[in-house]
Amino acid sequence: MTGVVTDAQIVDAESTRPQRSASEAAKDALSSRTASIVALVIAVIWTIPTFGLLVSSFRPEEDVKTSGWWTIFTNPSFTLQNYKDVLSGGSSQESLYNNLINSIVITIPAVLIPISLATLAAYAFAWMDFKGKYVLFIAVFALQIVPIQVTLVPLLKLYVDPPFNLMPLAGRDAPAGGLYELWISHTIFALPLAIFLLHNFMREIPGELIESARVDGAGHVQIFTRIMLPLMMPAIAAFGIFQFLWVWNDLLVALVFSSPEVSPMTVKLVSLVGERGQDWQLLASGAFVSLIIPLIVFLSLQRYFVRGLLAGSVKG
Repeated sequence: MTGVVTDAQIVDAESTRPQRSASEAAKDALSSRTASIVALVIAVIWTIPTFGLLVSSFRPEEDVKTSGWWTIFTNPSFTLQNYKDVLSGGSSQESLYNNLINSIVITIPAVLIPISLATLAAYAFAWMDFKGKYVLFIAVFALQIVPIQVTLVPLLKLYVDPPFNLMPLAGRDAPAGGLYELWISHTIFALPLAIFLLHNFMREIPGELIESARVDGAGHVQIFTRIMLPLMMPAIAAFGIFQFLWVWNDLLVALVFSSPEVSPMTVKLVSLVGERGQDWQLLASGAFVSLIIPLIVFLSLQRYFVRGLLAGSVKG
């Protein structure tokens, strides 16, 4: 009979209907109105502590020590005295200028050195054949899970005991003012992750592109400098952002390996609270003072990252 749909026809129609992939379903779920509202709520909750810290940085000392930051809505009171005390060095009366310069001098080499070494190592792991390559790469990968705290004492022994015995070179009269200990330490801690990330990015580059360059007579140096580096700018910029922020905000490595003459801003900010913690209200304003340069670097590299991502894409 015409006009009557049987169960078999319904089953056949459902089986021929195009099935949505898991990625499409996840994309639709994450772009829904409910997901947007949840993301907005999480963003607001995440921002509240930062907003409270900003408000506390402008509140008088007595108000900070006796009431919460949310009392500004009923009893607003603001001052710039906290920032004046931070810039003047707090109770120590030592300016932050020297510590700011130390942070810059520590951070820039601690970013450039591991990036330079990691790009070379990543290229070797990705596009060169040598004995023991995979075992060595697994060892580099495994180093990412080693806690930094575990390595501090062995590193100190390497710096102090023979055959390195670097301690006589430390201090104000040492080459680079003793900063090499911080540069070496930050480089050691950054290399495993840097090599792993850059290696994964290099492996995504089509092998036909490398083979074409080799057919044209290009060697490893030309392939690395003329092909790999331009295409790797997005990955290099991304790791540069992470490494810069990590080194700039580092306190543990600075406390262990730096001398008072070359201590960065993080060490100085800790000393601002005083020996008994009586000036802890300065931490909020000190945090925002130290935030200026990382924020500028992050925004600058972010624009560079987007531009490098668009320029470095391989179009088939």
